[in-house]
Order: sequence, then structure tokens, then C-alpha cells
Amino acid sequence: MAEQSEAKQDQPSYEPRIVAFCCNWCSYAGADLAGTTRLQYPPNVRIVRVMCSGRVDPAFVLKAFSLGADGVIVAGCHPSDCHYINGNEKTAAGLTPSSGSGGTAVDGMGQVIEHG
Repeated sequence: MAEQSEAKQDQPSYEPRIVAFCCNWCSYAGADLAGTTRLQYPPNVRIVRVMCSGRVDPAFVLKAFSLGADGVIVAGCHPSDCHYINGNEKTAAGLTPSSGSGGTAVDGMGQVIEHG
């Protein structure tokens, strides 16, 4: 029993690397506010500020995974509250599979899904 607890202590704990693409107006502002109020969030989360979540191309998500990210978050404005009219709706449509869209999307496992 003691050998098992020693083996667990020798193993480094798993810390997933997360990349967060955050909209400048809502989600990045929230992360910035967390920093100014000295709230701590894990150092394994990397925030990338984009002007609008609608600007996040599925290729950016795939690139983050190819560079070693374990997870990717795309955070934007609340529904029907986008500073760029419908950028958040564009994001939802562009990063989720839909029938007949004729483009590419990213599924939950970070794989490209071809639509045709």
C-alpha cells in the first residue's frame, strides 16, 4: 500500500493546456476584470484576444491543437448582444457541424468535418 502512494507522489499531475480565443468586448473584458481584481486562474490557460469571436477561423482552432493544446475555448458575446451585429452567431455556425453548409467545421474532438 505504501508503495502505491509513493508511486502516485512521483507522477507529475496532469495539467491540460487550454487556449481561449476571447472576444474583446465581452469575454476578454471578463478575463481582464478577473486580473484587475486579482482573481487567480490557472497558468495553463492561454488567452488570445480577438476583436470578435466571428473572426476565429476553424483553422486557428486546429493550429492550437497541432501546437499542443489539450483544449480550445472560443468565447464571444451573449446571443443577440454582439458588438458586430452577428459575429457570435457566425462563430456558432462556423465551428459546429451543420448539414448542407458546404464548408468545414470542427467537431468536439478537434477534427475537421467536411460538408458538401
